[in-house]
Amino acid sequence: MVGPGGALAAAPRHHHHRLLLLMLCFLAGGARASPATDALRHASPRAAAGGLCQQLLLPQGYPCTEHTVQTDDGFLLSVQHIPHGKNRVANNAGPPVFLQHGLFQGGDTWFINSNEQSLGYILADNGFDVWIGNVRGTRWSKGHSTLSVHDKLFWDWSWQDLAEYDLLAMLSYVYTVAQSKILYVGHSQGTIMGLAAFTNPEIVKMISSAALLCPISYLDHVSASFVLRAVAMHLDQMLITMGIHQLNFRSEMGVQILDSLCDAERLDCDNMLSSITGKNCCFNSSRIDYYLEYEPHPSSTKNLRHLFQMIRKGTFAKYDYGWVGNLARYGQLHPPPIHLSSIPESLPLWMGYGGLDALADVTDVEHTIKQLRSTPELLYIGDYGHIDFIMSVSAKDDVYVDLMRFLRDQQGVHSSY
Repeated sequence: MVGPGGALAAAPRHHHHRLLLLMLCFLAGGARASPATDALRHASPRAAAGGLCQQLLLPQGYPCTEHTVQTDDGFLLSVQHIPHGKNRVANNAGPPVFLQHGLFQGGDTWFINSNEQSLGYILADNGFDVWIGNVRGTRWSKGHSTLSVHDKLFWDWSWQDLAEYDLLAMLSYVYTVAQSKILYVGHSQGTIMGLAAFTNPEIVKMISSAALLCPISYLDHVSASFVLRAVAMHLDQMLITMGIHQLNFRSEMGVQILDSLCDAERLDCDNMLSSITGKNCCFNSSRIDYYLEYEPHPSSTKNLRHLFQMIRKGTFAKYDYGWVGNLARYGQLHPPPIHLSSIPESLPLWMGYGGLDALADVTDVEHTIKQLRSTPELLYIGDYGHIDFIMSVSAKDDVYVDLMRFLRDQQGVHSSY
């Protein structure tokens, strides 16, 4: 018998019945398509050929170079470097700032709106030395020293590995090249990775300060309807049972899974984004077809399962392999908690969060803050949702001016504002 957190654990019989019905619905292919999944089906994703620089930055006149970083477990990650804005000569580089994207996103998320609206462009134009991270499995980081994306082991990871391996490798590279401590900026999953990584002395010694957009560590107050239904129906268990290890909502299989969940649970999936993230006040929905050329990126089923474990248990802890697996990996029955109190009190932190965010709920953000030894600077925007912090048409004035003030306060950098 598998212990708590194992593949067969913690699901009452009626959940197994619903899970079986969902699997049958999916396998039969009989679910109706929603407008949102129709958009996914008909979107034409851009090929990763040429890289992020060639596709987004160089055509806009920004300097940009591609770098490949190898993790200790063999993944080949793509990192982009934008040393300055398009109207500045290449000298006296500002302090390095590293941007880490969220779940089902890639480094493109920082450049997907106009030059005046996207944080990546704005930082470069305001004198920062910008570096962009792309975690394993995204379309920009699909390489490995021995594995292929078609191998099960390629997808055997969760955000825990992204913090322990991907961030360590990418930040070490930037730290070595820039010969300077790094300003860290993360959104959503990028904040889980950051908070976990900052408990590691080897990583936090490279960070001068951190700005976290929609910070996540505890998830037990998530209110997004689609996420709660997926958790209740044990979607993560269904995918593992079906042998689906790559979670790619751009694939026909991924779209069928979304259709099946919407159909079986009678969810209002006409606005898929709101059902997943909560309402967003200032997201430009007229650009959705353009956004779908780049996103969503793939992730792993194991990563989804880890996040669902956190929602079910209300913990910020490492991946739960069940009693036997935990004993083998951690030497104890339960996965070790990640102690936010281990983050040095001397590390300056800034957090931006919104009242409409159904993923980084205000209650959970406050729980995170209470666990820290230091008191972070806070920016609360009542009508902002989860996506607004990176894609709002007014985020520059609402969020980024204060974020850059915080970064400048740590480094003495002057801005054009």
